[in-house]
Parts: sequence; structure tokens; C-alpha cells
Amino acid sequence: MARTYLDFNATTPLRSEARAAMIAAMDVMGNPSSVHAEGRAAKGLIERARAQVAAALGAEGADIVFTSGATEAAALACAGRGLVCAGVEHDAVAAWCDVTLAVNAEGIVAVGDPARTALQLANSETGVVQDLPEGLAVSDLTQGFGKLPIAFNWLGVEMGLVSAHKLGGPKGIGALVVKRGVEVPPQIRGGGQEMGRRAGTENLIGIAGFGAAAEAAARDLDNGVWERVAELRNTLNQALSAIGFNTISVGNIARRLPNTLCLIAPGWKGETQVMAMDLAGFAISAGSACSSGKVKASRVLRAMGFDEVLSGQAIRVSLGPQTTEEEVLRFAEAWGRDYRRVLARVA
Repeated sequence: MARTYLDFNATTPLRSEARAAMIAAMDVMGNPSSVHAEGRAAKGLIERARAQVAAALGAEGADIVFTSGATEAAALACAGRGLVCAGVEHDAVAAWCDVTLAVNAEGIVAVGDPARTALQLANSETGVVQDLPEGLAVSDLTQGFGKLPIAFNWLGVEMGLVSAHKLGGPKGIGALVVKRGVEVPPQIRGGGQEMGRRAGTENLIGIAGFGAAAEAAARDLDNGVWERVAELRNTLNQALSAIGFNTISVGNIARRLPNTLCLIAPGWKGETQVMAMDLAGFAISAGSACSSGKVKASRVLRAMGFDEVLSGQAIRVSLGPQTTEEEVLRFAEAWGRDYRRVLARVA
């Protein structure tokens, strides 16, 4: 059976540019902290990747601190700062904050004091995009990076979180983006790498792949790739909505990521939908990849005001540049066929 991958918000295929950069980095022997020629060659690769990520983010002049991923970057940015956030934040951020901010039915967060707030740019489950207030302490940019035009230098944010594997880079590498002059106490201490903010020998291979992927992602964005993806998402949304049965398209009034559709199917549990579509050859999810394996209602949808039952009947379909119209229409047909069977059994 041919498989169709529709879970790009969970992770993305490795870009050819990233793979080539990583293979080349494998032959660079030196430790980036060594002062000899071999060490300087390794350091040069890291600084090149740092510049590539900064350019793709519009963060020239900011500090790019490489980490093991956005989760570590969140801990580095948020730990011990007494920040507040909303229930729609990713667990990696919410774990360090007081979850007290209100969210409306469209997923928009009400921010009181930006200097004490962590607020995501875009939600991984619903795709809802926030308007970031000036002076925001921390923003999770992970889902927006590579899909939306971002200029960190114009966002007015102190720190941002990004991850390579969400835009075609390798897993296990991310970065904390820090406005120049902002203090970030290190959580991992030792050799003073990464401007003293994250000790430990750098993941040279992962960093090289991240840089190449960020550069390629920025090029795709400039070339209008995600506008085509948005058209496909809208086609899928219309096809699924036309099936009827009182389905709910979450966040479709708000501004959304171009590739993301969150759909509630009353009477059909989200995890059951995921299993049914997996058997039909389609990879989708029932929420964030970091929590979808847990059989419980979506915390994001609960924060938006949906009840426990409806929050447990949602799926997320997230498209990518490789997705075709044929694939989304085949998915809509398979999903509709199975949903009719479910409703027939409970009628």
C-alpha cells in the first residue's frame, strides 16, 4: 500500500540540502573549541550555520544559541523567570510557566503583561497564528519558522525558540534566538560554548544540517511554495466539510498556518480516527506529536472552550510542500467513508 504523509507539524522529511551538509560535516574532524586548523574548520561550519539560521529568521545581530531542540531552548528561556502563558502553549513551554492566560474560542490569547509572558507564534494543533505584542518575553516560533514570513528583529520579542526538524532539518537540534543584550543564565555549565549559554561540544553534524535546511526553507517561502500548500489545505477543508455530519473546523476564522487543518468529528474519537486512517495508508495525528500517544482530550482545545468529549474527537492534518491535490482528495474520500460507517453503527 502506498503511504501518504500528512503529519508535517510533527516532523518533516529531511531536505536534500540538509543531508548533503551533514554528510560533508562528517568528514570535518576537529573540535570546534580547538584553536588549530582542524578546530577552526569545525568552528567555521558552525558559524556558517549560525548565519544561515539568523538570515532565515530575520535575526541578523541577534544571538543564535544552538541547543538539542526547541524543548531545551524553552527550558533555557523560561526556567526561573516566573512567566505566564495560556493553555494552548506547547508542553515544553507550559511546563515552566503559570498557565493563567485566557484564550477565546478561536484560539487567540489575551496578554496582559508582555514582559512576563510566553506566547507562541503559531499553534501546532490548530495552526492559529497569534499577534505578538511588543516586549514579549518568549515566543515559540517553531511551527511558524519556514512557513510564515518572520523577521525576529521586528517582532519585538526578547527570545524565540526554533527547531530544525520542523523545516526539513535533522532531529535533535534547535536554537534559542536571543535579542542582543538579554541575559540568559546557562542551564548546562562546563566549557562555556555557545557564548557561555550552553556548554558542551556542539553537535556539528546537526548544526550543519539545520543551517542548510533553514536556508532552503527561506528560499521556498520566497518562491511562494506555502501559498500553494494553503490552497491545498483549503481544498481539503472544503472536501471534509462537504461530507457534513456537523464536523467542526477549529480556528478557521482566525489566521492560521498555511498547512494546518484541525477537525472535530462528533461521535468519532481522535485516536480511533488516527488508527483508521493509518490502516488506510494516511499518517495524521490527534494533536501535538509530543502528546498524541496519550489517550486524553486535547489540552489546547479544552483551553479554547471545547468540552472534554469534543476535545477528544479532533484530528490534525498538516500538509507539506510535497503534498499533492490527489493525496488530499483521496484522504477526504477515505476519511468520509470511515466516518459514515462510524455514524451508521451508532445511529
